[in-house]
Amino acid sequence: MRDPFVMLGPDGMFRASWTTSWHERGIGICSSPDLISWGPQRFLPVMEHEELAVNSWAPEMVYDRERKEYIIFWSTTIPGRFPDTDYQSGSGHWGEGLNNRIYCVRTKDFEGFSETRLFYDPGCNVIDACIRLDGDRYVMFVKDETNLPFVPQKNIRVAFAEHAEGPYTQPSGPITGKFWAEGPSGIKIDGTWHVYFDAYREHRYGVVTSKDLVNWTDISERLQMPKDAKHGTALEVPQSVLDRLLAL
Repeated sequence: MRDPFVMLGPDGMFRASWTTSWHERGIGICSSPDLISWGPQRFLPVMEHEELAVNSWAPEMVYDRERKEYIIFWSTTIPGRFPDTDYQSGSGHWGEGLNNRIYCVRTKDFEGFSETRLFYDPGCNVIDACIRLDGDRYVMFVKDETNLPFVPQKNIRVAFAEHAEGPYTQPSGPITGKFWAEGPSGIKIDGTWHVYFDAYREHRYGVVTSKDLVNWTDISERLQMPKDAKHGTALEVPQSVLDRLLAL
């Protein structure tokens, strides 16, 4: 279980998703009423129809208020699908490596699911999308995963849409610094956006803040996290849920 994501739905249920392995064509999901008791873990074969798909990474969800459905989205590489930017790796050799885009399915009840479709293609290798509601629009925090033979990026950027299903804008410039970051998780606290991320090469967690989603400040020196914390989720829960967790 990698890249765990948890959200609280409008029905009061918590739902989790995660990466099941490096090279699966599906993702894991389960649900809980209180973050303590969990239902059975389920495997969703969301990319099984793509015989060449090599991964299904970092699935997350957003609730579409207009259609009253959940959108589940994740990153997948399908070799040859995007030839202009295909096969990126640390070696930079063509034919090696990955080239992820964001794909999705929709569901009303987590029993029936739509067909998988391409969700976000900004023309570059992207992973770890995180979508949050921002007033009347949606904001996506996403990692630019561009690697050799192009100029490596490995930073967090922002895109926007009027609807949960998109279309989303081209990503902004980097909101993180000159280090490799991934796994963004955004939450608005007292009018200020906080985007937490895994600065994985530096073996630390970080956070940047913004009031307008344009100008960002790195306040990582103030962040206290458990040792060896990795890609996870920041979320708001009712006080009653937190009290029960703290009482365990």
